[in-house]
Amino acid sequence: PEVINGRTHKATVVDLSPWVEYEFRVVASNSVGVGEPSRPSALLKTKAAVPVVAPTNISGGGGSRSELVITWEPVSEELQNGEGFGYIVMFRPLGSTSWTKAVVASVESSKYVYRNESITPLSPFEVKVGVYNNEGEGTLSSISIVYSGEDEPQMAPAGASALSVSAAAVEVSWLPIPWNRHTGRVLGYEVRGW
Repeated sequence: PEVINGRTHKATVVDLSPWVEYEFRVVASNSVGVGEPSRPSALLKTKAAVPVVAPTNISGGGGSRSELVITWEPVSEELQNGEGFGYIVMFRPLGSTSWTKAVVASVESSKYVYRNESITPLSPFEVKVGVYNNEGEGTLSSISIVYSGEDEPQMAPAGASALSVSAAAVEVSWLPIPWNRHTGRVLGYEVRGW
């Protein structure tokens, strides 16, 4: 608080964080200067409150076929505002109106995996992650777009040919597999010889 009148013997300290332990000292001052601070008070913990800080860096993707992997940066302990802290994960297919909601009760969690055989590979989902504690549900993050897991390529590369370039080397070439929205990107090829 601001400097308090010398005849006042108490003050209200505001804008403290919920569910945090504090200790306080008092310092006397006059026109000559500032004296020594008092001994610290006993530790005092502020009351719990609904969390107000949502997780950040909502992303995800990858995973196996029929999976939606959602990740986030966990909320630090000093911003959890109370006991019983956890995460609320909400998601829906892009264009859908109803949300699926899941609760992740672990404070340290930074990932949720939804498995469902009806999820088509590489489908976009709207995702938001919120927080809660024993005092109630808090803030939700803004919506992020996360894609479900990809499927393995459904076709083999075409046009494979080999050309001898030396006594110990052969150059192998093929036509690339075209990108398919339902199976995703081809990240690499495996060349086998016998």
